[in-house]
Amino acid sequence: PVEKKSPEELTIQDLILLGARYEAQNGTSYDASYRTIEYPGGDVPADNGACTDVVIRAFRNAGIDLQQLIHEDMSSNFDIYPQKWGLSGPDSNIDHRRVPNQMQFFKRYGVELPLDVDEHLQDWQWGDVVYWRFVNGDEHCGIISDRKNSSDIPLVIHNAGKAKEEDALLRYQITGHYRYPAP
Repeated sequence: PVEKKSPEELTIQDLILLGARYEAQNGTSYDASYRTIEYPGGDVPADNGACTDVVIRAFRNAGIDLQQLIHEDMSSNFDIYPQKWGLSGPDSNIDHRRVPNQMQFFKRYGVELPLDVDEHLQDWQWGDVVYWRFVNGDEHCGIISDRKNSSDIPLVIHNAGKAKEEDALLRYQITGHYRYPAP
């Protein structure tokens, strides 16, 4: 388990996992409201956030500021990011908190991994980011855990009401699986 490693032994993927696990231990409440936040390094109040905030905070625990990285990439490449919100340019308050923007960033700079869990179970490693589509069409995301269920399928840390670590990988349609930074 990651918790048994000494601080010197922790990898970026370990730190991402531990950052996500803190969200679950904190019991962060779901709130996807638009907020004006600082840039760079801005965050919504620590006791709440959306599923994307689990990912953002997990990466910040590893020293990676997705707010800044996504904003900078969108500032240079706005036209290749999803145009779903009627904006004429990037918004450092919210862009990194949107599932489609995170996915586009990880497609560009991370490693896009197989979606099929049954055929590619070995490719699902802790610290990876998973994206889903709910039955109602809403998009969702989480961080893969080092803990597994009785079938050896990894648990996921996500926030769909309250941040938790649970057996949810196969609960929804998987639409994305990424590792960042690329090894």
